[in-house]
Amino acid sequence: MRRLLLIAAALLLVPAASAGVPANRPVAIVVAETANEVLAVSLGQHGGHILKRVHVPDPLMVAAPLHGPAVVLDPHGTVTLLGWHSLRPLKVFHGFSNPQVARIAPGDRFAYVADGGSGEISVIDLVRRRIVDRVYVGVRAHHMSFSPDGKRLWVVLGEVATTIVRLDTSTPARPHVAGRLQPRFLSHSIGFAPDGRTVWVSSSRARYVTVYNAASGKVVKVLRTERAPQEVAFSGARALLTSGYGSSLQAVLWRTYRRLGTVRMPYGSFNLATFGGKVVTSSLFTGQVVELEAGTLKRFWTAKVAPETRYVAISLWPR
Repeated sequence: MRRLLLIAAALLLVPAASAGVPANRPVAIVVAETANEVLAVSLGQHGGHILKRVHVPDPLMVAAPLHGPAVVLDPHGTVTLLGWHSLRPLKVFHGFSNPQVARIAPGDRFAYVADGGSGEISVIDLVRRRIVDRVYVGVRAHHMSFSPDGKRLWVVLGEVATTIVRLDTSTPARPHVAGRLQPRFLSHSIGFAPDGRTVWVSSSRARYVTVYNAASGKVVKVLRTERAPQEVAFSGARALLTSGYGSSLQAVLWRTYRRLGTVRMPYGSFNLATFGGKVVTSSLFTGQVVELEAGTLKRFWTAKVAPETRYVAISLWPR
């Protein structure tokens, strides 16, 4: 009976299109922090409209697989799973100290939550809806990034970090610490390049992005940017760098490091998410969400959806 229940639960993560339902559409899942809401915002030709909203006490951050429940963090100690499409609360995990950042492991089965207060990374099984492991990495655990194959995870200890922890996640339900390194500059955000060979680390205060060899941890390249970059993401051949204080989004070829251009963004556009050649940003200061084409940085639309919008993720919903 237990095995049948697990199989049934796993089917909840199967894309709707595989069951004969029309192809899915991307939807932005946005945290409206001061409004105590999580919003689903339409993307594409008719983008910028709020499709659904749900009340969540003091939401700080959201992470979501393309097919499955969203993970919402309350820095005061709870993690909430919201239903795929419905945004209905499915389960609330208590007992965290100061959860700051969550990431979905490749394969969409596990979510990793960095608790800055306890210094632990908690592993949540999204199918079984339970915490299956915790590993201590260090206080102020914050931004994280998985390698594309899901076998490695780098964790930055703090928003102004002097240490990065490397984890072996080849068994995603049982990660373990594999090493540590001291970044060249005080670090903030982090991202594996699509080929998994390099890791890009943004500086919290300096105008640099440092590129590390993923295997050795050695510095490969230091890129100078216009303003201190906050977030790093990738789309196709491009690395995308936000600067919320600089009101900008910059594109760089991640293989050759050639700069492709910079566009103006709403002030406070710190966070971003990418999917299918599109990039979505959210502004903490203006509440504006923007969708652009990653290849050209052409803006499709801008919409103010809340007083403030912090983190953004992308999920696929039936049309």
